[in-house]
Order: sequence, then C-alpha cells, then structure tokens
Amino acid sequence: MAWPMKAPSITRIVACLLALGAASVLAADAGERKFIRKGMGEGEVILKIGKPDHEAFRRVIRGEPEEKTWTYFPHARDRQTMTVLTFHSGVVTEINRRIAR
Repeated sequence: MAWPMKAPSITRIVACLLALGAASVLAADAGERKFIRKGMGEGEVILKIGKPDHEAFRRVIRGEPEEKTWTYFPHARDRQTMTVLTFHSGVVTEINRRIAR
C-alpha cells in the first residue's frame, strides 16, 4: 500500500534550486586562485574557483588531446592579478599569475 504523498509546492522547489545555486557560488572563491596546482582537473578547478572569465583553445586537432587556456581577470578577492591556466587533456599543465593594472 502506497502512503499518500503531497506534491512539493513551486515555492519549495524554487527555494531548493536557489539554495543549490548559492552553494555553487560560495564554493567558487577568487581568493583560492593562488592555490591552483599543476595536475588538477577542470572540474576540480571549477569547484575551487569557478568558471573562467575567458576560454581559448590553443590546439584542437582531431584525434589528439586538446589544449586550452582559461583566464581569470582581477577580482576584489584577488586584486590586480590575472590568472591564466593552461590545460592539456583536461589537466592543468601551466599556471601563469601576473599583475594586471
């Protein structure tokens, strides 16, 4: 016998979705950019510091691993520093942090 179950209200669903969105924003902290290390995967980087401000492909050849860069512009939590990460096959291979004024 199935017990009667109420359908969740729209308000409750929206509140849960907003809470999940806020959690992902809080997880991405610009102050953590200086702790990115070689060997980290794309997913780990996104969880730690969020999506990049700019993404560019350096090499895309069919059948070969792709190479791309993610650029993070200066932010209040990481002032005057631009961070450029280079990925090869989805793994950080190079980190370039430089002063940008």
